[in-house]
Amino acid sequence: MPICPECDTPLDFDEDEVDEGDTVICDECGTEYEIVATDPIELARIEEDYDDEDRGYDDDEEEE
Repeated sequence: MPICPECDTPLDFDEDEVDEGDTVICDECGTEYEIVATDPIELARIEEDYDDEDRGYDDDEEEE
């Protein structure tokens, strides 16, 4: 069973039921991972990307 690199908690998912591109979330710390390989299981942490909309900016508004 894979271990969360952030908090060392076992990640609770069925390794036989996941495919590349699936997302798993650590139940303990909430970190999200993407399955990048299935044999063996390899995980990549999903970084949160913030774009201008997330910051409250509108593309149509001009900056002063």
